[in-house]
Amino acid sequence: MELMLQTAWQRRGWLAVALLPLAMLFSLLSTLRRLSFRLGWSVVQRLPVPVIVVGNITVGGAGKTPLCLWLVEELHHRGLSPGIVSRGYGGTAGDSVHEVLDIASVQAVGDEPLLLRRRAGCPVFVGSDRVAAAMALLNSYPDCNVIVSDDGLQHYRLARDVEIAVLDSRQIGNGWLLPAGPLREPPARLQSVDAVVLNGLSRTDLPTAPAFRLRLDGEVLYRIEDSQQHCWPADLAGLRLHACAGIGAPQRFFDQLAALGLQFTAHVFPDHHGYVAADLVFADCDALLMTEKDAIKCAGLAPCPVWVLPVTASVEPGLVELILEKIDGRPSA
Repeated sequence: MELMLQTAWQRRGWLAVALLPLAMLFSLLSTLRRLSFRLGWSVVQRLPVPVIVVGNITVGGAGKTPLCLWLVEELHHRGLSPGIVSRGYGGTAGDSVHEVLDIASVQAVGDEPLLLRRRAGCPVFVGSDRVAAAMALLNSYPDCNVIVSDDGLQHYRLARDVEIAVLDSRQIGNGWLLPAGPLREPPARLQSVDAVVLNGLSRTDLPTAPAFRLRLDGEVLYRIEDSQQHCWPADLAGLRLHACAGIGAPQRFFDQLAALGLQFTAHVFPDHHGYVAADLVFADCDALLMTEKDAIKCAGLAPCPVWVLPVTASVEPGLVELILEKIDGRPSA
């Protein structure tokens, strides 16, 4: 169903049209919710430290996780001590707040928060209530002086000093709100954020806040059981390869593998898919290729070697300076 909807959201076909009445209801409810915060009917909570929100106006992965990792590293380089809060999508933690540790169960905290924790090297807390998660983080790590909220653009109860929206090659799909289209908010929302990051786009014709291009680089793979064991794409030449992707934009991963010269059979799974061993059994398979987000759930499941392709984000100059300028001018809590 998820894959069928994602396909339908790219055009205004019969399924999207049939869902328009529900989209109109969603639009009304979301508008009333935004107004309740804007008019003070619902309380907005300001934290004692600056808050940077990274999100998007569409459902599905657009590159928020690698952008968060890049941002945390840049903040570290400038002498700040960031922490990350996330909803923990796909985890079983529910409404409670949890710190994500390196040894945490992906089933409990979700795949993206665990990946953020292992890659970012900073405190990561999850909870459906971002305010509660951030306060728990600050209580446990009083040296933290800036919060990065992963996928929190629509969590309006948490006051934010900087809003960054990520847009990928799918842009806004058919331009309709959920469930007739992929939009959580109208396209005009891209004009009210502080910056838009374009992942896989050189430009967009949509009216937006200042835009910055993001590039994802990766060419050295590592073995799922041992991240210190590496190989180059050329080392896999001649093997019968299969590639699995349970992410928001699986074709982006497959295109990256193809650009590295790898030949493989592609297998698409739903975003945040909970893998079982049977999912990874393929005929005529010498090795599997995976994203880090998928691999974090698949250790010990596959009957053949699994090679993981990590990616690192880089953003064109200017975004960090814009963020720091906004932070320096923030009102006190």
